[in-house]
Amino acid sequence: MKHLAAYLLLGLGGNTSPSAGDIKGVLEAVGIEADDDRLSKLLEELDGKDINELISEGSTKLASVPSGGGGGGGAPAAGGAAAAGDAPAAAEEEKEEEKEESDEDMGFGLFD
Repeated sequence: MKHLAAYLLLGLGGNTSPSAGDIKGVLEAVGIEADDDRLSKLLEELDGKDINELISEGSTKLASVPSGGGGGGGAPAAGGAAAAGDAPAAAEEEKEEEKEESDEDMGFGLFD
């Protein structure tokens, strides 16, 4: 990824076909050591291709990939009558929570 980022930075700077030396220079300028195998593979894959066309093609492909989402909306707000009917259940849950909290102490603390 760092090699591709350096390649793209050089392209933005006007170098339409960066060499391995150019890419190494950019990486070394920020203290990163270039991996010769990955760099040669990247240059081999990009040889003779227009990077802007590759980005455009990739964007088109990514647009067709489902990316989750949807998930439905939030639950509808409860009406006044429904809320009043849930009051006993809420009080019961509150008592259960209080009981659980008292079990957590167990007679010692984290920093004792």
